[in-house]
Amino acid sequence: MGHDPNGRADLEGLKALAHPLRVTIIDALSTYGPQTASMLAERLGESSGSTSYHLRQLEKHGYVEELAEKGTGRERWWQRVQAPIYLGDEETGRSETGREVSRIVMREFAHHREQYFRDFIEHMAELSEEWQHASSITMSNVHVTAEQLAQLHHDVGELVHEFVEKHRGQRVPGSRPALVQFYAFPVVDGEEIPREGIIPADGSTPESPSDTTDTAKEERA
Repeated sequence: MGHDPNGRADLEGLKALAHPLRVTIIDALSTYGPQTASMLAERLGESSGSTSYHLRQLEKHGYVEELAEKGTGRERWWQRVQAPIYLGDEETGRSETGREVSRIVMREFAHHREQYFRDFIEHMAELSEEWQHASSITMSNVHVTAEQLAQLHHDVGELVHEFVEKHRGQRVPGSRPALVQFYAFPVVDGEEIPREGIIPADGSTPESPSDTTDTAKEERA
């Protein structure tokens, strides 16, 4: 089956993504818009034969599609299928193979997002004052329940989705590619306070959590 634009990628779909160049191609199409195999090869430092092969594999599994109306006899234009990529269905998550393939793909996507972030930090002073004011880096630490974090995920996800859909495909004077990232996850080595009626294994009584939220936000003038 592969990648279902209306659902989650099954194991075969995830395996099709578990290749560094394929993730890089998807990322480039998402960021810079439709490209030909030759354009991608030049951008990524690969051969056009290699990018062409991986584009066909991504098409086979439903991640990219050809823009037939834009292509010529020799050059085919490709775009990413306009749908979220959900990494793994319920069945995939039950197998170690599925979980490992999901981790490989997520690490590749995270690598690219981190590189964009590093590039921005390194070169933000070179951007116009307008773009510096429009950008922000916000990081917060808070003690919450899984339900509260899930609610934040839902609320922010709705806001981002609305923003992206409103401007999808926009190519107007003054616009440029921009990246919107949102992460919300539990600190792995943090301890969960037992719910009422549940006694810790060591018999201790947890202290009441602080209601203080530490927020660090970088503003650039």
